[in-house]
Amino acid sequence: MTVDKELEKLSRLTPPAATPEARARALTAAMQAFDTAENNAPAAQGNAKGWRQSSIINWIWSPAMNKKFLAGSALATLLVIPAAGYLAIELTRNGLPIVDQTEIAGNLSKSEASKQPAAAAGQPVTVAPQAPAGNDSLAEQSVADTQAPQDKEASALAKPDASQTSKFDANAALTNKAEGSAAALGAAKRSAPAASGIVPQQQLAEPMAAIAPSPVPPADARVQMQLDPNRERFANAAANPIKSVATDPVSTFSADVDSASYAFVRRSLTGGAMPDPQSVRVEEMINYFPYDWPGPDNADQPFKATVTVMPTPWNHDTELMHVAIKGYDIAPAITPHANLVFLIDVSGSMDEPDKLPLLKSAFRLLVNRLKADDTVSIVTYAGNAGTVLTPTRVVEKSKILSAIDRLEPGGSTGGAEGIEAAYDLAKQGFVKDGVNRVMLATDGDFNVGPSSDEDLKRIIEERRKDGIFLTVLGFGRGNLNDSLMQTLAQNGNGSAAYIDTLAEAQKTLVEEAGSTLFPIASDVKFQVEFNPERIAEYRLIGYETRALNREDFNNDRVDAGDIGSGHSVTAIYEITPKGSPAVMNDDLRYGAADKVPAEASDSAHHGELAFVKMRYKRPGEDKSALITTPVNDGNAVATVDAAPQDVRFSVAVAAFGQKLGHVAAVDTYSYQAIADLAAASRGTDTFGYRSDFLGLVRLADGLSQR
Repeated sequence: MTVDKELEKLSRLTPPAATPEARARALTAAMQAFDTAENNAPAAQGNAKGWRQSSIINWIWSPAMNKKFLAGSALATLLVIPAAGYLAIELTRNGLPIVDQTEIAGNLSKSEASKQPAAAAGQPVTVAPQAPAGNDSLAEQSVADTQAPQDKEASALAKPDASQTSKFDANAALTNKAEGSAAALGAAKRSAPAASGIVPQQQLAEPMAAIAPSPVPPADARVQMQLDPNRERFANAAANPIKSVATDPVSTFSADVDSASYAFVRRSLTGGAMPDPQSVRVEEMINYFPYDWPGPDNADQPFKATVTVMPTPWNHDTELMHVAIKGYDIAPAITPHANLVFLIDVSGSMDEPDKLPLLKSAFRLLVNRLKADDTVSIVTYAGNAGTVLTPTRVVEKSKILSAIDRLEPGGSTGGAEGIEAAYDLAKQGFVKDGVNRVMLATDGDFNVGPSSDEDLKRIIEERRKDGIFLTVLGFGRGNLNDSLMQTLAQNGNGSAAYIDTLAEAQKTLVEEAGSTLFPIASDVKFQVEFNPERIAEYRLIGYETRALNREDFNNDRVDAGDIGSGHSVTAIYEITPKGSPAVMNDDLRYGAADKVPAEASDSAHHGELAFVKMRYKRPGEDKSALITTPVNDGNAVATVDAAPQDVRFSVAVAAFGQKLGHVAAVDTYSYQAIADLAAASRGTDTFGYRSDFLGLVRLADGLSQR
């Protein structure tokens, strides 16, 4: 009676989401109820009297069905089909498809499986009641027939091949972590050959009280993969706030030449979904595009800054201060020798068309771009790291390409060991005055060994002292660990890109190979000081994850971003002139907000709006150099249309990134206005990147109106 009351309570509950734990608990209840109804749980399926034990329903039903006037008749069909249908509905009503029972059976922990004779003998493990022979009801026989192929599937799951190891381990871990589920399921019915060919059914070990909801298991990296199919991780950084020049006149940040965010946003939109706001880094969207900023004449001063002050398109009461930096472009004929180590993730999670297959095609493009005297090594990791190719000159291109073609996915992801092995190989082949770089290609799913962002950050920080640069290339969707990619790139003298198509691989590794591979400066930092006599407030657009303390600017021990050959870096500030109605902060009652510092009041600085400073180190040097640029009224234009074409287009991209990131400043600025600004400043557009951008703006406009 207690069991019936418990089942009655369960029948009235609203079924929860179909998690593995819920399925296991439901299966336990269903199987025990079945045993109780059949009254055969503690007994064998045969007896000394020579007749088979059965329920009273079978005594009535089976003879009736065997009568000639029912067998094969329409009446039999009318009776059997509704009964079988009702049974099927009862088996699946609470989100418990029959196939799920098999999946759960395949996930039994080794400790539970070892308790059963069948498991010890290597026999298939079943979870459905045995279908008795003889004149059973057609409904019972139907269940047995349906379960047979599933038992085979359960057996196959219990013996996964090497390529499925990581998935099986994750399932086993999930089963072990579900409180009470594994124990109850481990004691469920099993069949194994004995002397008579029949093994008595096992009594369920857990009482009915065990069906009570169990807590969600702890978030383990492999378990989480099973519970949440979309495990993409992004660094969570709030948009930069408006700052008062009276109290905080200096802005300091690290250079950022990454482009991963733009490619991820593009993939989301073309896939029919608005991007996760946390995936949007405005500076990476702006810096994705090539711009024709004026560059330095020679490598003696590797950077040149161009500043433009213009009206803000989305706020008539503020202005934009646009700072464009162009790096010296090394001519291809004089590019230094490259010592590259491809560190390739070949774990099971990479077994998707947009991951390892795309990765292999991308690296083939890069190898074809290298010079004959460059060297390439290949290290793979999946559980254990291994050297696939020792340092090989590109003159032996066929050998390198063959090694790439042979890569196959399988196993879990032990990235830390692979990173150590790749840096060791790069150090062994280190080329003085050349390019020494590890190129890590992964979906970012590190789940074996030291796998926290902090642990991997520490490894990278230690290894960058060897003068080896890092490029991180992200692939695929579903479990992309963008946060970790950013951590590795920012702390390993490196850069990050996201490869979603072969065209993106062509852009990143071929068309922009110089800036991707050949650094011209490291630890590049920017600092802007605003004149409180002219500017009341400012807001840096983007660079939230690159912010530095004011004192970090002059501290050469503080790591910052690196810039490659021909790279361009753009920073945009929204500034509020003194006396503008857009000023958000009140004047200080007791401060000296209306008093201008003596140095700012000096006649030489009186007309300045701001002062831009940049520090950088040449490759291999420990002491930084300084470049400064004053900003005054000579840098200003009266209208948006009067600004240079590239400036206007980059501002359109900045507006788009802010809108996708839900920044309040552009709430009233429409997607159509962004498209109009971008279309009017598209320019030559040799590779079609700007036309593609216009398409993305239109997609976002349509998706936002759903």
